[in-house]
Amino acid sequence: QVQLVESGGGLVQPGGSLRLSCAASGSIFRIYTMAWHRQAPGKQRELVARITRGDSTDYADSVKGRFTISRDNAKNTVYLQMNSLMPEDTAVYYCNAARESGGITYGYWGQGTQVTVSS
Repeated sequence: QVQLVESGGGLVQPGGSLRLSCAASGSIFRIYTMAWHRQAPGKQRELVARITRGDSTDYADSVKGRFTISRDNAKNTVYLQMNSLMPEDTAVYYCNAARESGGITYGYWGQGTQVTVSS
């Protein structure tokens, strides 16, 4: 079991920055692939960024060059640095932890943090 708690959301003007944090507890953090997803009103949840246990990263095309995902295994925390924010980035952002074992995928979600980009 993994418990995930997001923080760092809020209201920011277009062009501004925010850093989201996701603190994990309850299991061996370093073995998990960590990801940020988001869900805007009336839309499906989508993958924003992902970082593997080996620190490989990938991003949604819409955030490439603006967002950076990173992890600190010593602090059991994953971060999402969001720069040059746009109104279309407004959504609830969710942290996800996933690992595979014996052909089974184990996935865990945080409760989400609201990001609103508006002037």
